[in-house]
Amino acid sequence: MQPQTVPYLTEEEYLEFERNSDIRHEYFDGEIFAMSGGSEAHNLIVANVVITLGNQLKKKPCRVYPSDMRLKIDKTRLYTYPDVMIVCGERKFDDQYKDMLLNPDVIIEVLSDSTENYDRGKKFEHYQKIESLKEYVLIHQNIRKIERFLKTEHCRWIWDETDDEHIEITLESVGCTLNIDDVYDKIS
Repeated sequence: MQPQTVPYLTEEEYLEFERNSDIRHEYFDGEIFAMSGGSEAHNLIVANVVITLGNQLKKKPCRVYPSDMRLKIDKTRLYTYPDVMIVCGERKFDDQYKDMLLNPDVIIEVLSDSTENYDRGKKFEHYQKIESLKEYVLIHQNIRKIERFLKTEHCRWIWDETDDEHIEITLESVGCTLNIDDVYDKIS
């Protein structure tokens, strides 16, 4: 993501700008970054994940949000749009607009060549500051592979992934599974 050529913006100026913008922007430390559109594969994967998890969570007090829901990370002041978020129980929003979530239980990002390093590195560092976050999932766009990071009670992160013998990832915090075949349905 490339920073826009604009002067330093306060958080309030960013939110006013963002709520009137036709495209989404990430905000951090006074700068805004235009979010690029996803490829067909990226969009299909996100749709498959939302459908799969939405169906499994129908009778549970959980909500699945696609990438149009903004996330604010209070501790680092990053405003971003994860590909998918899940919140169980009470939803906390930053203001009366209810367009800025504060407390996801699960965040899912679909990796692309241009975002993989950021999603694994700096963005994950920001996400780790969210007290409510229990699981972080990375789904590869170009290969059939899902990775999951699970936060332990001692705030350490345990990693696992799918492979030829293990084609499902269990999201323990919400009682759901992501199966490789469901996630990559209609992806060539």
